[in-house]
Amino acid sequence: MRTGVADLPLHTGKAPRWLFARMVRLSRALVDTMLLDHGREELLRRLSDPFWFQALSCTLGFDWHSSGTTTTTCGALKEALDPEIHGMAVAGGKGRRSRATLQEIEALGDMLSLSTRRIEALQYASRLAAKVDSALVQDGYSLYHHAFIFTEDGSWAVVQQGMSESRARRYHWLADALEDFVEEPHAAISGERVEPAVLDMTARESRGARETSLDLVLDDPAHLRRLCSRQRSLEDYASGPRELALPPHHAVLEADISERGMEVLRRAYEFQPASYEELVSLRGVGPKTIRSLALIADLVYGTKASWRDPVKYSFAHGGKDGFPYPVDRQLYDHSISFLREALERSRLEGAEKHRALARLGTLMS
Repeated sequence: MRTGVADLPLHTGKAPRWLFARMVRLSRALVDTMLLDHGREELLRRLSDPFWFQALSCTLGFDWHSSGTTTTTCGALKEALDPEIHGMAVAGGKGRRSRATLQEIEALGDMLSLSTRRIEALQYASRLAAKVDSALVQDGYSLYHHAFIFTEDGSWAVVQQGMSESRARRYHWLADALEDFVEEPHAAISGERVEPAVLDMTARESRGARETSLDLVLDDPAHLRRLCSRQRSLEDYASGPRELALPPHHAVLEADISERGMEVLRRAYEFQPASYEELVSLRGVGPKTIRSLALIADLVYGTKASWRDPVKYSFAHGGKDGFPYPVDRQLYDHSISFLREALERSRLEGAEKHRALARLGTLMS
């Protein structure tokens, strides 16, 4: 099982209406085929795989680098999936729609006859997935798209995307592959490494920094001011007996902790979170709070966080027009083989399945 990140350059433009309408119809036929032969869990698993998701986007009519690959594919799936027929749905989307995800989960959950407790658990998962990729993985990409796909059994996957200048980074989550929201939630990450260093509080190496950050919050927030005012300068710190290996950031001084930030810390202190995940889930605890606590944990207590971009391998096919470089045929063939194998394994049996295959053939002709 994979979750991961795809880092993609973008070309401008959007899918015309005539193409998007066909994307919805083809998506519905593909979903029918997948669900009949493999079921909802397998569809979620494949959507959480950045390679398979990209192959799906290409099948629907995108070049690998086309603008809107993620948002339009998720939009087509959202319209193609009928909760009452398929037993699953897509909430959220791009921009303003992403901010309505929690309300949509509630409405769609009612359509799927989910209990209030199950709906609240799904809303929590949606909110934490977005919080982790915006606050704990500080890679310079601002989230602007969040699609939450879930089933009547309570299983879910997330496909969300962030933007940094002219590049986009896509984050995939899968409930079945998730053991911990705040430690190593991404089992497979693809993309180009980001410079300068990336604060990754989800890394296993950041466990000590997470624990110290929580301890700092559980202590009186006023103590943070005293810690900042007493800490040595970086020059003195570097001349000490132990090796200093810090990212190129200045020390956290008292002036850096704003009154608003102190108010967030005071509320967190009053709440007394039982875990780092619970701390992250609190409203108001965002990237600045996470970063400040991580730096103080390092500078004062020596518990270091990870500053390595959690990218493990690159994801790119190349462009049909040779921009930014020619198509990587071997990788492209791998994606085609992957999709062909998936379709071959989905050979349909029975009258109902043959009708679904006939619809697929009609749409693709």
